[in-house]
Amino acid sequence: MSEAVYKGFSKEDSATAVRVLSAGAVKPGLLRLVDGFRRESGHDVKIVFATAPAIRDRLGSGESVDVLIAPTALLDDLLKSGKGQAAGRVTVGRIGVGIMVRDGAPLPKIATVDEFKQSLLNAASVVYNQASTGTYLEGLFDRLGIGEQLKVKATRYPDAANVIDHVIKGKGNEIGLGATTVITEAEKEGLKLVGPLPAEIQNYTTYAATVTAQGAARDAAQALVSYITTPAAKAFFAAAGIE
Repeated sequence: MSEAVYKGFSKEDSATAVRVLSAGAVKPGLLRLVDGFRRESGHDVKIVFATAPAIRDRLGSGESVDVLIAPTALLDDLLKSGKGQAAGRVTVGRIGVGIMVRDGAPLPKIATVDEFKQSLLNAASVVYNQASTGTYLEGLFDRLGIGEQLKVKATRYPDAANVIDHVIKGKGNEIGLGATTVITEAEKEGLKLVGPLPAEIQNYTTYAATVTAQGAARDAAQALVSYITTPAAKAFFAAAGIE
């Protein structure tokens, strides 16, 4: 598995590696894809994972990267601002929202919308993020008529890592929500994916990749984005639960 994951890029990276700033939800598939790309192309790749709001902030502060992987809505905004390229964009796939509990905890009933609502109302706490998934869930809870009841026991974190840590370390009846790919990846750490949201209320976020307008490693970046469309890359993403 690739070790080329960092909190930030160094000045030297611009001359030696393809710098990728990516949404964390695609991490399980992207790491495997990058391993394959490095072996086949010989290009080095370094990745920073962040939430969609953090990606927007980093680019807004002037950070320079070669490839962006993010929700399509965010890429549309970046294209308008001149930071992305429409011609270089490819679709990575879509990811739905799942429900998680710590391994060994009783599994809440979520087969129907009514069961899902009741399970949330019965939970000691409901945990989710402050990114795009969390924004959708907040609106969903209001539409389901349980928004006010959940506010008193909801805990929200900036990113999925903190959500997962909270649920794993829980002592009571905690229910967490987040991207299904991230939950599945954390099952080896003591988490359990109960299942996806009921189909009637499921929300999918579509992710895409683009070469940036300001990137230094233009040819290598385009090669990486093109590699995302190959059968091998699609298999990596499918195995990670990215549709």
